[in-house]
Amino acid sequence: MDKSSLTVFAEFHAKPGSEQSLGELLKGLIEPTRKEQGCLRYDLHVDNDKPGHFLFFENWVSMALLQAHLGSPHLTALQSQSAGLVAEPPRIVFASRIG
Repeated sequence: MDKSSLTVFAEFHAKPGSEQSLGELLKGLIEPTRKEQGCLRYDLHVDNDKPGHFLFFENWVSMALLQAHLGSPHLTALQSQSAGLVAEPPRIVFASRIG
């Protein structure tokens, strides 16, 4: 992976009692996303101390291909499917590797 790839961190916090449901919903994004053009890495993590805190670590070839991902059917469906499961809107960070 070269330094020109785009890195994304996406953070989700489940409402109390919704940890398992949100986790399953997010896991369902992995397979279709990894098949998308431009996806270099798409890994879901859970905070060891907070089971309702989920983080995606992603690498994309370009912003244009990431934008295509953001408009994909499985990702646009996430908004409505996760509405009652998240405690707050997801936090998304776009980053560039510098070292």
